[in-house]
Amino acid sequence: MSGEQAPRLRLGSKAPNFKAETTAGPIDFHEFIGDKWVVLFSHPEDYTPVCTTELGAFAKLEPEFTKRNVKLIGLSANTIDSHGGWIKDIDEISGSTLRFPIIGDKERKVAFSYDMLDHQDIQNVDSKGIAFTIRSVFIIDPNKTIRLILSYPASTGRNTAEVLRVVDSLQTGDKHKITTPINWVPGDDVIVHPSVKTADAEKIFPKMTVVKPYLRFTPLPREQTSAAV
Repeated sequence: MSGEQAPRLRLGSKAPNFKAETTAGPIDFHEFIGDKWVVLFSHPEDYTPVCTTELGAFAKLEPEFTKRNVKLIGLSANTIDSHGGWIKDIDEISGSTLRFPIIGDKERKVAFSYDMLDHQDIQNVDSKGIAFTIRSVFIIDPNKTIRLILSYPASTGRNTAEVLRVVDSLQTGDKHKITTPINWVPGDDVIVHPSVKTADAEKIFPKMTVVKPYLRFTPLPREQTSAAV
């Protein structure tokens, strides 16, 4: 990886494929995705305090992701053997049972291919001075397209409920030709997608309210969102 330029991944980029060892056995990432959605999230190292709380939270919330046709997969820059001991701690501390795989990325090859290496925080390095993997989140759809990218500093824990909310927004938007406004949660009013012409929108969304020609709200009951599964 020395001297190489990390890939410039953007929303809409094809998720890079890779082969890796995980706590559930070897995987080909695109085969792992299959026809599912995937949340891929990274950690700088095993036995780190903030990440321990995060993995426990993801483990507890995994059934909600599964209902939405979403697989979870973690990554940490350590070996599979190290992951195994860490998982025991996570289960003990959180009261969860962590079932989703965690990628062993000791050489940080996957982290590099997903541009997960910390560049700005010079304190976020290992004993050899090598940049740690930053805490990134990728939501990837069944077409292997990256739909969301989040990167968190080492000091700030992630919000698992927000990741689930974004999944609901993306899946519901794909199905109903809508977008979701600020702080939306399933059951709140949504915005009619700008690509839908008003004449068509009036037929599709008979309860639509036009605030401005470019801002059209419509009710969408929770039962019609991906959260209703």
